[in-house]
Amino acid sequence: MAHCVTCGNELHPERAEKYDYCTKRECREQNAKPLTVVSVGVNKAADQYLILNDRTKGDLAAGKYQDQRKSASVTGERFAPKRIPVARAAAKRVPRAVASPSPRPRPRQTWTRSQQDLAVIYNARGMSPEEIAGKLGLSRSTVTQMILAAKSPAKP
Repeated sequence: MAHCVTCGNELHPERAEKYDYCTKRECREQNAKPLTVVSVGVNKAADQYLILNDRTKGDLAAGKYQDQRKSASVTGERFAPKRIPVARAAAKRVPRAVASPSPRPRPRQTWTRSQQDLAVIYNARGMSPEEIAGKLGLSRSTVTQMILAAKSPAKP
């Protein structure tokens, strides 16, 4: 028969399977260890509560309970979205007339309006053209052209 480590009373066999102290208030206050409960925000509707143990600490450190789209600010890692191939317009070569001094035609845009909007937003946040190019799956020169085209006044 097991005995309480604090008062020495006999413990019920089922109680002795998990605890080495009895259910008296003094024994519980002296021997019970408090649990640390962590609130993990999983979605907007409700939080998930976990008992903080070694496994939970490892999961939190690994970023298991973070929104992968927003984890870069917390973990310091870069979020790499899936790259979607962009349909590029084939530029036609227009033969230049040697004798005519006509103005040079504007180059055709090889990006979409939404890509340009994203590039401008990323640029305003301080990202370099190389970083923006990596996110959008375009070349650095194309991103630079997009940013400059957005900042320049519209020509008729």
